Amino acid sequence: MVPEGVFVIIPAFNEALSIDKVIAEIPKGVQEIIVINNNSRDETSAVAKKAGATVLDEPRQGYGYACLKGMEYAATKSPQTIVFLDADYSDYPAELSQVIAPIYEQNKDMVIGSRVLGQKESGSMTPQQVFGNWLATRLIKLFFGVHYTDLGPFRAIRWDALQKLKMEDKTYGWTVEMQLKAARHKLKITEVPVNYKKRIGQSKVSGTVKGTVLAGYKILLWIFKYALSSK
Repeated sequence: MVPEGVFVIIPAFNEALSIDKVIAEIPKGVQEIIVINNNSRDETSAVAKKAGATVLDEPRQGYGYACLKGMEYAATKSPQTIVFLDADYSDYPAELSQVIAPIYEQNKDMVIGSRVLGQKESGSMTPQQVFGNWLATRLIKLFFGVHYTDLGPFRAIRWDALQKLKMEDKTYGWTVEMQLKAARHKLKITEVPVNYKKRIGQSKVSGTVKGTVLAGYKILLWIFKYALSSK
């Protein structure tokens, strides 16, 4: 049973082949599923609407832009908890219940779905993803004393806690920005194991050299920027 006030935000760029599968497997009881059509050139928007989601258009390309658009909309609906989930069907949406459980059962502020702690299908994460996660989480531990195992996109956070973070990254640094700011604000954080499988279609980030380089750059930039900041 999903508690009242849970909203799901799903950024989507050219995910017409997978978005309906993601929506269909989200547990019943979620108050609203918000898909942000992030300048898709395929039928992502139409497929998501047919599957029952609220669809918002965000023409500015970038994962962070899409998440911020979803948050702007959610702010008008008095949410209690926001769940972020990818549109490529690499996560198991049915695991949403276990991702949000620590918020309601342990009074946590934020929960990261960790692919490292769960079971990963062979080939579901590229070597550069695995290494990038390893490096980023260890740098966060070194500089901030908070132990994460993953920068996984499947995550839940209380709405009031999310507002405190004043999220600003527009592209690849969104997930690490959230985790860094959560550490700085001393939020009550935990991780739960989530399973992970090969996505449908090619990744726009890890599936290209440009995406991999830019994502790595933004992640490291946020870590060192925050480590050197006195805020």
